Amino acid sequence: MKNNKKFDDEELNNRLDLAAAYHLADKYGFSDVIWNHITCKTSSKKNTFLINRFGLRYDEVTASNLIEIDLDGNIISGEGEINYTGFVIHGAIHNSREDLRCVMHSHSQAGLAVSCLKDGLEILIQDSAMFHKRISYHDWQGMSTNTEECESLRNDLGKNNAMILRNHGLLTAGKTIGEAFMLMYYLDRACRVQIDLLATNKDIIKPSNNLLEFAAGQYEDPDFRLGEHEWPALKRMLKKNNSIYDQ
Repeated sequence: MKNNKKFDDEELNNRLDLAAAYHLADKYGFSDVIWNHITCKTSSKKNTFLINRFGLRYDEVTASNLIEIDLDGNIISGEGEINYTGFVIHGAIHNSREDLRCVMHSHSQAGLAVSCLKDGLEILIQDSAMFHKRISYHDWQGMSTNTEECESLRNDLGKNNAMILRNHGLLTAGKTIGEAFMLMYYLDRACRVQIDLLATNKDIIKPSNNLLEFAAGQYEDPDFRLGEHEWPALKRMLKKNNSIYDQ
């Protein structure tokens, strides 16, 4: 795939990173057989985005079999079909947030559990401080098969980069694929810790709002670029495990 002349360098790199994200999502428990999606903008030169071909497991997704679609859900290039719910959920954000290149959605077990809790995510650990007053909620409207839901999805996300889809799962988005992936990694872990703590039936130490706001501000420091250092390390792990993502 590295010498493929079909794509320019920017699109090729985006395809490679997006396919890597699918394989990593599978490894970390963010996949759901053939369901869910991770998408990214094709390139800065195109008003389209890349999505997985319907019917493939996450570990079968490669840089070359990703499908390019426009903001109306039409297939521009690639063989096969897409799951329309992926267009509805992801298209809503790609069509409204020019600052975000990648959108990731998961049905992880812990994410599903927290999505059903009335109070949603509780900020209890250091790594979840980045979501303090910076996470959105979107009420379940049934299967996302109607573009009429796009407006409420984009409005509910607002200026945040993470959202809990009530009774449905988790969604993160980032300026880079690495950022979107690491946001999902930390959001899912925050959910898992919360469920584990609730199961203990013990008193929980909860940080003060002042401390949480201070910590959230630390994560927003320009020198802290989520995904910048983790992403190369994660891709090295895929190479070590002989992943086929770069085919």
